[in-house]
Amino acid sequence: MSHDLSRLEAALANHPRVELVETPTPIQKLSRLGQLAEFNGCNFYVKRDDLTSLGGGGNKLRKLEFLLGEALAAGADTLVTWGGLQSNHARLTAAVAARHGLACELILTQSGVRTDDDYQLNGNVLLDTLFGATVHRLPLGAAPDAYAAERVDQLTRRGRKPFVMPLGGSSPTGALGYAACTAEILQQADALGVPFQEIIVPNGSSGTQAGLLAGVALSGSSTGITGYSVLGTAEQTLATTREKTRQTLQLLAPSEALDESAVKVDGTQRGEAYGAPTQAMLEATRLLASHEGLLVDPVYGGKAFAGMLAAARDGGFPPGSNLLFVMTGGLPGVFAYRSAYS
Repeated sequence: MSHDLSRLEAALANHPRVELVETPTPIQKLSRLGQLAEFNGCNFYVKRDDLTSLGGGGNKLRKLEFLLGEALAAGADTLVTWGGLQSNHARLTAAVAARHGLACELILTQSGVRTDDDYQLNGNVLLDTLFGATVHRLPLGAAPDAYAAERVDQLTRRGRKPFVMPLGGSSPTGALGYAACTAEILQQADALGVPFQEIIVPNGSSGTQAGLLAGVALSGSSTGITGYSVLGTAEQTLATTREKTRQTLQLLAPSEALDESAVKVDGTQRGEAYGAPTQAMLEATRLLASHEGLLVDPVYGGKAFAGMLAAARDGGFPPGSNLLFVMTGGLPGVFAYRSAYS
């Protein structure tokens, strides 16, 4: 597949960035899964973005490279962000703050679907405090963005210089992390001699998919990007992903128009709500673990991986397709879902 990375790389060089990820993260073939007849000869590969070392690893570090670059350029001394109680982004923001000598304040909201002790006390929320973050727990239904704005105002009045990291790191600046990852993937595909027909990602706050779409557009690659919605409905996620892709392209190349047909979102794996376990997720994560010895989280990766397997099983990809699944990390979340697995 043809592509030219020079335009993308030149555009990315215009934005401040702090190295947080040891690149390139490996691409590995799932040989045993690919041998199962039910998947119609599809070749499964994984991009191991769970193997980043800082803070327990995960894809949010790619977004935080550009967000931290922006924060340090602004002279920030405190990072403020919000998310669900088991937010991977919150955990990694806390770890990044610890590494760079910054204070960190996390505003975390309760889940409407998980109330057990494992969810309340284990997983990411346990690690947040180990990294030294100040954690504010809000009740179900509270508005964390409004609380964050109040907290920023309080800190500013005390002479601090807070910087707000957006939900999931998924602002246009954060999405630059996955535009950069696109170049990395395309270079690896060339080195492996494996053209990927489709890249598959979970889509929560849309920044990962938006960044990949922007990267593909600027590199001229024909690789498809499919996101499996885990937070909003398919319609909500499609609209958000289109808008964030437009905004990311605006940062990189204002003259580049979005091809809306390239934005593909599948909502079949979300389940009842964000974070609610599904039978398909449980089966897919067990299949990956038992056949390949690899772990994906139950909230994001597990549902998207289930979607990819379902599509391969149902003939959604031509036989022999090379499919690249981005393993976005979130391993601590597995421990918060002990009761769902038992």
